[in-house]
Amino acid sequence: MAKTKKIFDTLLFKRLFKFIKPYKYVFIGVLAAVILLALFGAARPYILQQAIDKNIATRTFDGFLPYILIMAALLFAEVVCQLLFIFYSGWLGQTVVKDIRVKLFNHIIRFKMKYFDKSSVGVLITRSVTDMERIADVFGEGLFMIFRDLLTMLVVSLVMVYMNWELSFIVFLMLPLVLYATRLFQKYMKKAFEEVRNEVSNLNSFVQERLVGMKILQLFTREATEYGKFKAINERHKKAWLKTVWYNSIFFPIAELSSSITIGLIAWYGGLNIVISSTASLGDLTAFIMMIPMLFRPLRQIADKFNTLQMGMVAANRVFNVLDTTSQIDDSGTTELSHLRGHITFNRVHFSYVEGEDVLKGISFKVKPGETVAIVGATGAGKSTIINLLNRFYEIDSGLVAVDHINIKDVTLASLRKQIAVVLQDVFLFADTILGNITLNNPNITEAQVVQAAKDIGIHDFIMSLPNNYNYNVKERGSMLSSGQRQLISFLRAYVTNPSILVLDEATSSVDSYSEQLIQNATDKITKNRTSIVIAHRLATIIKADKIIVMDDGKIVEEGTHYDLLKTPNGYYKNLYEVQFLKSEMV
Repeated sequence: MAKTKKIFDTLLFKRLFKFIKPYKYVFIGVLAAVILLALFGAARPYILQQAIDKNIATRTFDGFLPYILIMAALLFAEVVCQLLFIFYSGWLGQTVVKDIRVKLFNHIIRFKMKYFDKSSVGVLITRSVTDMERIADVFGEGLFMIFRDLLTMLVVSLVMVYMNWELSFIVFLMLPLVLYATRLFQKYMKKAFEEVRNEVSNLNSFVQERLVGMKILQLFTREATEYGKFKAINERHKKAWLKTVWYNSIFFPIAELSSSITIGLIAWYGGLNIVISSTASLGDLTAFIMMIPMLFRPLRQIADKFNTLQMGMVAANRVFNVLDTTSQIDDSGTTELSHLRGHITFNRVHFSYVEGEDVLKGISFKVKPGETVAIVGATGAGKSTIINLLNRFYEIDSGLVAVDHINIKDVTLASLRKQIAVVLQDVFLFADTILGNITLNNPNITEAQVVQAAKDIGIHDFIMSLPNNYNYNVKERGSMLSSGQRQLISFLRAYVTNPSILVLDEATSSVDSYSEQLIQNATDKITKNRTSIVIAHRLATIIKADKIIVMDDGKIVEEGTHYDLLKTPNGYYKNLYEVQFLKSEMV
């Protein structure tokens, strides 16, 4: 969506308005309350004018009580309408935002990994949380408030003209000045709020990244440097907000001054008319003094609420930009996989994260059902990329990836990924219980199944040693557990799903010897008669593999068993084994 230069983007508002359709009756009810508020508000000065001219000025008591009762009824009706208006306009705003937020989150979680590789997490959080609240304000404090104020101004103007056109003319002489000032104010405030939203996104992104990377920041004593950067970003944020403060400080005194001058002119001219020509009454003068704030105050409020509306529209534009982003994996496949034998085929697969920079250069290999295949190679050789492509986190540039001789593009994403369990080197745990992190709240996995699985792979005793056992909360990113313990939980999470294909992406590279032994025992159990792909790091896994694929610079350079590859003179794997793995074996 192109960035709008308009003061008010009608197309953007129409798009936002579509989310109101399910709640149209509430919307109509709020509009009805707005109309009644405008009518009741304008009626009070008129009733007061009648009471003054017919009773107070003439000192006549007859007929005075009905005016008092009518005024009381109008005030009561205004209170009721105001209550309904405030509650249901706020309810409508929060309900609409709930729907947009759900749609946005549902959209984001289906993005390709490539999108997250290039996008700031802090910015996405701002779009999903802070910007959403600004959109809610469009309905709760912006749109309806502006409509109410405009309608109040219209009704009050008509009542003024009906009561005394001469006094009305004086009032209307001052309106062009305030209207011109309001238009300028709106124009500059829109630019200011766009700058504010940019700086808020930058601030959120900076803070989020530093908090996540706090350990690295402190390890390399970057506190002072990052503090300086934060001060600079915060200063820009402050300056952006001060622009809005500056515009407010100019506009509102002008609007207030205009209102005061108008009241002064009305008091002067109306007073002269009462004394000299009697073309105005005391009731007219009182009613006009009462109505002038009702005419000018909405102008000030419209400008203020227009700020809210502008912030909401800017936020809506940013949110719709994310919603308009087409970064989903094509999920047009129709084949539902209920079970896989485990046959995997890569045929002349080319892939690049950045266009023109191939990571995989036409690789081809097959994995038979029940085989354990290890993939080895230097960092950046393309090992983990194979796993990403098998799960369709990224789309291949050319070639074929198939499971059980079915192109994975013809398979639904959900059914494909349900058949594959992955244990990563960098384990991510949610701020939840151990049980919640293992089942990921899947209702089809019971606690009894989890306990039995933990016993099968030998980590039940470790979990039972923790406070609250399976209900132990590991906190954010599993910070209450060691890296080895986190790896064990991740391994159990994969095991309990009973996958057709198991993938271990250097799953034992950062664990202690005790945890490694537990995982190795579990690996022997879970890989038995199950297709397994192991991104190899530790020697034991490589030796037991049915086949080893050796990669270098995006190509497969060797393929065979551990012992066959060691027989290859000056072979890549043999050199790798002698340089890296033989040392580990000696230790």
